[in-house]
Amino acid sequence: MSSKVLGFTLVLTLGFFLTRIHSLRFELQSGHTKCIAEDMKSNAMTVGKYHVVNANEGYPLPDTHKITVRVTSSYGNTYHQADNVGEGQFAFQTAEAGDYMACFFAQDHKSPATLSVDFDWKTGIAARDWTNVAKKGSVEAMEIELKRMYETVQSIHDEMFYLREREEEMQELNRSTVTKMNLLSFVSLVVCLSVAGFQVWHLKTFFEKKKLI
Repeated sequence: MSSKVLGFTLVLTLGFFLTRIHSLRFELQSGHTKCIAEDMKSNAMTVGKYHVVNANEGYPLPDTHKITVRVTSSYGNTYHQADNVGEGQFAFQTAEAGDYMACFFAQDHKSPATLSVDFDWKTGIAARDWTNVAKKGSVEAMEIELKRMYETVQSIHDEMFYLREREEEMQELNRSTVTKMNLLSFVSLVVCLSVAGFQVWHLKTFFEKKKLI
């Protein structure tokens, strides 16, 4: 295997690890909420689709099977909200790094119901619509593949810096924790020595008053 082919394979492999896809079906009971979280860096593209599975195909989805969907960041900013819907989708570019949460809520009804929800959430390179890119740009397949590779390398580069920043934050937290623990240990030692000294002084004073020493 040549070095070019090996490098191409390595880039694609890393690209698959750096892109995250959540495609799942889950059950949601009336009056309950289910949330799904995804850790994303800033300036990352993300798209999502969801719909409530209609058990009676060919018939309208009943109101008891409508849901409320809200996508928020760890800072409380809302990026998508839909009320009383049977399906929907969202797409946005993250403004800050952190955990993004998609929450699904089913309204409570007198007759409890269990809903099945299909949810497809893509982030990173997987969120790019490469088919539309090819159609709009009228480019050849090789050019599309090169652009995909460039996006993958750029994503790897950004991910490395993001992980480095997280590592520095963790190191700073560890240093701060060690400093606080050392200070607490010193204060505890001073308190223990002070209490021991006070007890010795108290006992000495007591024995002197009793003329035992």
